[in-house]
Amino acid sequence: VQLQASGGGLAQAGGSLRLSCAASGSISSRNIPSINAMGWYRQAPGKSRDVVAVISRTGITNYADSVKGRFTISRDTANNTVYLQMNSLKPEDTAVYYCWTVGAWGQGTLVTVSS
Repeated sequence: VQLQASGGGLAQAGGSLRLSCAASGSISSRNIPSINAMGWYRQAPGKSRDVVAVISRTGITNYADSVKGRFTISRDTANNTVYLQMNSLKPEDTAVYYCWTVGAWGQGTLVTVSS
């Protein structure tokens, strides 16, 4: 499975960005993204990679406390695509964002939020 993320960039504090991540490639019956959870992690400079949001196959979502109420994760199961709508961005949201599913990571997309 290959995950291709897009949508990162520069935003001002209080602004919004939307990340997208599409799964493609040869997939086995054990790791078809449409039957697995998908999600987003982020890694700020000098820090560990931490979970931001995860969505199950059935649409159940979980968020890091730091983004609750500001970020929304959603997925298009038929097209194996996951989205992260980021509103009310803060400088501390600056990080490389990685999409994830079972057995695969995306390449990362940089989000920079200026104050």
